[in-house]
Amino acid sequence: MGDTERTTWQSLFGEVIDTPGRADMIELGALVPVPDKTAREAGIGVPVGLTRAAWEDCVAWTEADDARKHALQDEDGRLWDVLCMTRAVIVRSRGESRAMVRLHRVPREGPGVRARLVTLLAVIGPGDEGEPVMTVMQPDEA
Repeated sequence: MGDTERTTWQSLFGEVIDTPGRADMIELGALVPVPDKTAREAGIGVPVGLTRAAWEDCVAWTEADDARKHALQDEDGRLWDVLCMTRAVIVRSRGESRAMVRLHRVPREGPGVRARLVTLLAVIGPGDEGEPVMTVMQPDEA
């Protein structure tokens, strides 16, 4: 957003009073936290959260999905795939704070069980207390 746009929005709505923090987003269900132990086992040493959209697209899997798809999938395995691919991309990014993560996942919707390519965005930034945290999201959520 350019300075002119920012000034226009600010003149219309005033200064931003508060924005939700990471803990707020988790409480609202907009960010799904990954258990620290799971992230560490995947080689990621900072807290990780997936946006609800990224979680629903790449991790979520229910018994109804199993019954409909007859695919050997579960949330733990799908989360592991996301984390391992994210770690691999972060390692190759050489210190960049943003990286595009491409992975294959079986989509929940539709009749097929063929894995489809999806792109996620991993961003490392400050958490509520300034500590480094990682957020994995759909690219259009950035």
